Amino acid sequence: MREDAEKQIKVLRYNIERHNYLYYVEAKPEISDTEYDNLYRELVELEKKHPELVTPESPTQRVGGAPLEGFEHVTHEIPMLSIDNTYNADDLREFDARTKRFLGTDEPFDYVVEPKIDGVAATLIYENGRLVRGATRGDGTTGDDVTSNLRTVKAIPLALATRGKQIAVPARIEARGEIYMTRAELDRLNSVRREAGDAPFANPRNATAGTLKLLDSRECAKRRLSAFFYGLGVYEGPEIAFHHQVLETFRTLGLPVNPEYRKLSSIDEVIRFAQEWAGKRHTLPYEIDGLVVKVDSFDLQRRLGRTAKAPRSMIAYKYPAEQARSRVKDIRVQVGKTGILTPVADLEPVQLAGTTVKRASLHNFDEIRRKDIRVGDEVLVEKAGEIIPQVVSVVAAAESDRRKPFAPPDTCPVCGGPVVQEEGEVYLHCGNLDCPAQLKERLQYFASRNAMDIEGLGQAVIDQLVDKGLVKDPSDLYGLDAADVEKLERMGKKSSQNLVNAIEASKSAGLERLLAALTIHHVGTALATTLARHFRTLDALTAASVDELSDIRDVGEIIAKSIVSFFSSEHNSEVIAKLRDAGVSMQATGAAVEEGPLAGETFVFTGTLSSMGRPEAEALVRALGGKASSSVSAATDFVVAGEKAGSKRAKAEKLGVKVIDEADFLRKVGKK
Repeated sequence: MREDAEKQIKVLRYNIERHNYLYYVEAKPEISDTEYDNLYRELVELEKKHPELVTPESPTQRVGGAPLEGFEHVTHEIPMLSIDNTYNADDLREFDARTKRFLGTDEPFDYVVEPKIDGVAATLIYENGRLVRGATRGDGTTGDDVTSNLRTVKAIPLALATRGKQIAVPARIEARGEIYMTRAELDRLNSVRREAGDAPFANPRNATAGTLKLLDSRECAKRRLSAFFYGLGVYEGPEIAFHHQVLETFRTLGLPVNPEYRKLSSIDEVIRFAQEWAGKRHTLPYEIDGLVVKVDSFDLQRRLGRTAKAPRSMIAYKYPAEQARSRVKDIRVQVGKTGILTPVADLEPVQLAGTTVKRASLHNFDEIRRKDIRVGDEVLVEKAGEIIPQVVSVVAAAESDRRKPFAPPDTCPVCGGPVVQEEGEVYLHCGNLDCPAQLKERLQYFASRNAMDIEGLGQAVIDQLVDKGLVKDPSDLYGLDAADVEKLERMGKKSSQNLVNAIEASKSAGLERLLAALTIHHVGTALATTLARHFRTLDALTAASVDELSDIRDVGEIIAKSIVSFFSSEHNSEVIAKLRDAGVSMQATGAAVEEGPLAGETFVFTGTLSSMGRPEAEALVRALGGKASSSVSAATDFVVAGEKAGSKRAKAEKLGVKVIDEADFLRKVGKK
């Protein structure tokens, strides 16, 4: 039976990865999503019955593992350089002429032109065909190790394969590219976030960046990121002489390459291609903000070299942001969860970058004064990052009798409370903590996945709870019963009970989530976790002084004062007391940094482990209080050497660092 299961599992894995290749690389799917899901479920069931047959490269291992404490830094062996920009045909011709002058020749050479994906740059390293490391670009020299998150991206192969073609899998290859999110996935994700009371992402790039920063790869797996690869880093394999050969090699190995790239023989062809895509780019399912033009020959690239900031052999042709004229019908002021007043322009509807724009952010009141924007003005509107509409400038002033300067409000437009401006800030705030607009925004965030994670408490329910006077602060949520909720519109008996159960379950969320949920000015989810892990209880945190807080990593004087001010508020103290009485946990759930059986010990992994993947092993070390590093130094305590251990083992032996095998490691972490 085991042999039969092993054969079935191999066949299923092969077919699933084949269909991934056809979908993400060839863009020629052969089966429906439902058929794919059935294959995947069959594999999951077989692996449940035979867990000893699960390998790190199995498609089922993309679901993510235990949350990380933080990301390790990765030093890129070859720096990931930025690219100079250009914005018109004349600049492209000058780039071509400059390239020829530097080379000292008029001989023709080819260019490769690729769409410039608006995503997040990342790099993958494969050793003997297996994915061992994935990292963000960072500052070009050092990035974050996000291997566990990148493993969840279905477009990224966990193992390279040549699919019968006459090419050897390189011993080591680094593929550089862009992780991105499609427009459709952004719409789906934002719909889910709005329903949960979370703020929507502004654009696909921000959504992608936020996803890759998630410390819980299981959450990352729920967001359908994709990828295109276009650059070669470190490489140990058959010689490659041209950039277009890199792209074809990537495709053969199963790495997705943008199908719209072209090899062109002159700068005139490049310009025609750029002009052709100026309008067509909006038909793509993902965002591009331009094209990248590269000299095809690696020999010429080496001769051209680089400046201090960028290679001379390539340039980015950026499309200008699309603009349109509209008229300001009105200027309204919105109130956010922290009380910030934001002016918004209501516009006459205008088509812009494929969508109808009816309103645009004016950012803050200083910006309105600087641009002298008034009701009735004809204005130039563009999409910042091709997503967020903003008013660029006034192009035609309104008639003089209508052209009155917009005055910032003295009182909150929602509650009539006082408007205050903190020292050194440009934003105005509503000073009334009981402001209904702030309350609704705060409740949405309180219930969001990054905070107390109360499923079912969306905007429509919150609006009714506040409007009916059932909830006046977050603590009132814990006094609701199913009968209260059932009286709301579109809330049946079952959904009401489910919501009450979700509210009850959130009591045990822990101090990390509670601090994030309280919307303390300057305190986001990451800092909330840091504070919780440091102080362990809310009482200890509220007793801390500005000086004590300022000594903590990531907490400066301004943030420290904000925290002390929040807990000094009589209103906030009352809310916290009611939360405590309701049974909400005010203790940290995660281990303190100094705690855990591996506390103070640093581990480096090399080679292949048979029991788990390297990301899982590193996550296990962090969960037990240790540190997992990507490089060996004198400060390393243990190097764990798996099968085919590489240069890290040799370096450890040279430095006198203790080398242990997988069995020793499993004993240390209590797995054996």
